Amino acid sequence: MRLRHAILVTTALAGFAGSATAQEAPTTTAPSGTAATQDATGADSGDDILVTGYRGSLREAISVKRNANAVVDVITAEDVGKFPDRNVAESLSHIPGVSIDRRFGEGEKVAILGTDPALNRMLLDGHALASADWGGNDNDPSSRTFNYSLLAPELVDRLEVYKSPEPRIEEGSLGGTVIVRTRRPLDLPANSIFASGGYSYNDRSDKGNVRGSGLYSWRNADETFGVLVAATYDKQNLTRAGVEFFGYDNAAPNADGTYNSPFVNRAANGALTLKNPGATINGGTIADLYKAASPFGINYAYFQQQRERKSLSGTVQFRPSSDLTFTLNGLHIDGNYNNYSQSMYTIPGAWTGDKLQSATISNGVVTAASFGAATSQSAQLDTLVRHTKLKTDNINLFADWEGDNGAKIGFAGGWSKATGGRNPEYLFNVQTKLPFSYAFTNNSADVNFTGDLTNPANYFTNPNNNPATIEGRPVIVNGTQLNAAQIGGLDYSVTTDRDIFGGYDATIPVEFGPFKEILLGSRVTDHVNRIDGRGVNTYLQRSLTGAQLGVTTLVTPDGTFSGSGGNGNATKYLNLPEQSVIDILANAINSPLIKKVGASTKVKETVAASYIQANFDQGGLRGNIGGRLVYTRDVSNYALSLTTTANPNPIPTPTRTVTDYLKFLPSLNIAYEISPKVLVRGAVAKVISRPRYQDLAASVSQNDITNDAGGGNPNLKPYESTNYEVTAEWYPRAGSLVAVELFRREISNYIINTIAPATLFNSLRARLETYNVSQPINGGKAKVNGALISAQSEIWGGFGLQANYTYQDSSTSSVDATGASLNLPYLSKHNVNVIPYFESGPFQARVSYNYRTAYFRTIGRLNSREMVAPYSQLDASASLAITKGIILSVNAQNLLDETYLQYNATKDRPTAFYKNGRTFSAALSFRM
Repeated sequence: MRLRHAILVTTALAGFAGSATAQEAPTTTAPSGTAATQDATGADSGDDILVTGYRGSLREAISVKRNANAVVDVITAEDVGKFPDRNVAESLSHIPGVSIDRRFGEGEKVAILGTDPALNRMLLDGHALASADWGGNDNDPSSRTFNYSLLAPELVDRLEVYKSPEPRIEEGSLGGTVIVRTRRPLDLPANSIFASGGYSYNDRSDKGNVRGSGLYSWRNADETFGVLVAATYDKQNLTRAGVEFFGYDNAAPNADGTYNSPFVNRAANGALTLKNPGATINGGTIADLYKAASPFGINYAYFQQQRERKSLSGTVQFRPSSDLTFTLNGLHIDGNYNNYSQSMYTIPGAWTGDKLQSATISNGVVTAASFGAATSQSAQLDTLVRHTKLKTDNINLFADWEGDNGAKIGFAGGWSKATGGRNPEYLFNVQTKLPFSYAFTNNSADVNFTGDLTNPANYFTNPNNNPATIEGRPVIVNGTQLNAAQIGGLDYSVTTDRDIFGGYDATIPVEFGPFKEILLGSRVTDHVNRIDGRGVNTYLQRSLTGAQLGVTTLVTPDGTFSGSGGNGNATKYLNLPEQSVIDILANAINSPLIKKVGASTKVKETVAASYIQANFDQGGLRGNIGGRLVYTRDVSNYALSLTTTANPNPIPTPTRTVTDYLKFLPSLNIAYEISPKVLVRGAVAKVISRPRYQDLAASVSQNDITNDAGGGNPNLKPYESTNYEVTAEWYPRAGSLVAVELFRREISNYIINTIAPATLFNSLRARLETYNVSQPINGGKAKVNGALISAQSEIWGGFGLQANYTYQDSSTSSVDATGASLNLPYLSKHNVNVIPYFESGPFQARVSYNYRTAYFRTIGRLNSREMVAPYSQLDASASLAITKGIILSVNAQNLLDETYLQYNATKDRPTAFYKNGRTFSAALSFRM
């Protein structure tokens, strides 16, 4: 597989070498979506020929990259309102060294040069934007990254990815910084109009939706005042079905060499006996079964989400004199990410280990087993109805003055706020005792129950009545503590992220040897990230069957799990509509709505930064040198629950921790023109990336089903890294580029998760139990080394090709539960992009193919080392200009209908496989 992809890229790059010498005409910067012709030396040829459309955008991107002093890659819009992709993250994934995770089908978070998305930053017009997510995405909750799916591509003029920093750019990225540039009215012709309407369809959800956008920009004849407004509406339905494994029981021996087998007892003298003496063992002995790993849980997961996004943006510019410009811009994004999920899962060892009838062992794993009827439960059906409203508001004011001699000073201030999370999440669960069996391979699972999983009478609610408490406080009903069984509840967990900044930037022309400009600036930022938790627990005092719930019940739709790898009669089970879940909870016994102190956190971060940067240019050598001095102060507010035998269910205690640190971050960027066509660069910099807000809050959250828990650490220090970049770039002709890039990241203070046993109170079973508690600490070290090769060229007759290949590798001091070294999250060793295109007259077409090899994603349940298997993405698009201003376009994503596959360290221990489906869309746009 790797050889095939390597040959593909090598062949593509060889084609560039041949085609690049066919013509001579490098490019220079031109209006967006156009490119003026240059001669072979890079000087303006004086020709009036303009290249527009997709080729024009590629030429402009090459020009920006070529003229930059740092290591930068750029994607520009083809025209007003016409970005190359329907999703900004998808566009970024075409850049060498940039990759995205498609856990929910749509690209959301961006990894740069092998670093976690949480360790990179997105800046909107050079400034941070508050961000919140939808509460069900485990891809970095309360991190400092941004969900790019919220950003409408119609609002974007260009994307700049800075892989090497400059002192003037806000700190906080280890891999790179994405700067999103939006359009401004004084840069556009008066009365520029763009409007688009379209329809998209996902074959997994079997639903289609409309999409629309519009932009209008006006400026007066004197070009002293301009207004731009833009709006977008997008809606899509996602359906994801697949199988999840909740880690593996008995995956490693204890410190004393013994094992915790869920199926085999070990006496003090070492004698082994089956918990169910009548069980049979295939493929090994009782000693093999004693040491064998087995799935802790197997879950048939059915997820549906409707993503509805609306955005409104506006920019006003006023230029009272030729040297002074005021710019006010604002952005409002509304996202409705309501979702519904059902999880039909079994916990074989914990629930039915003593009912084992047969077990098959292969390579140290119990790959198949059967179980008799359970004493208490054999499986559980969780239904979650999650209401999520995402909102982002942003307003910035810029005042820019530029003198005749090149002196500049600019003042900027802004405010942004984002909210998201679960508001609320309705949770209801029922159990069953039916006998079952399982069998699995590395990409399939087969779970069969003896009995009808679609029959509501085979399910029952929790029968275990206990004194009800919430965070150590008794639940009082009619004056007395309630004695009942919890069947679910309502969870409110709302994230609020707010950012305020103010500062200045100045440019001072100088003539001091090679130095031409001195850049100075300062900024103060006040940031607050908080999670407000509230909740209602729901109880019944007698167990009811599914048939006694008094609500409408359905079954899982036909074909839900087809192609996902999930097989057996577990693919068809009881399905509770959203309203049925809400009605069941409303008609049961509900505790008062209370604030969950233990689930509420607040991190207030104040940052003051100043920089100095000297730009130099002499004899073909140019670049910049300088540094950024940064002071950071964090105030973390959280609550701790200290469980003891005497007080197993304590009331959370509010706690506050204050930390601060001062860092100096020097950097150097050098670019040297060996010839008008050949450019080499070098860069070195000290950088930092601050911990996730969630990691700075030390409150502990528990999963009472898997006995996992996690908490933060308010004393965390920032990640630190020394970054190195070396590149060589060849610009043989207009629209052509061949580049080689080497990079290295030497990271210290890397945050790793330590996992230790602790005794906590299990509210489901109302007793103290041992949990695996994960907590982040500093102390890890990591190195990332990589090489990129990229090329693009206009070949012949309207055909062109883009291709790039990235190799990256890392070594860390982090290890998993078995002692194996962990790779960095989201780092694929090999990443390939091949994008052939055709553009002639009114027609253009493009195919985009991306392949990435396996990568480590996170430490999952029971210390599982979650790896994502190699993934391929094939997209295609085409457009036809019916008239000069009317364009019909079509787009197809995930044409290969790829399976998103996860496994625990080795492929014979799968942890998830999902199908997200293909998406097809068509749109008609108008521009003038």
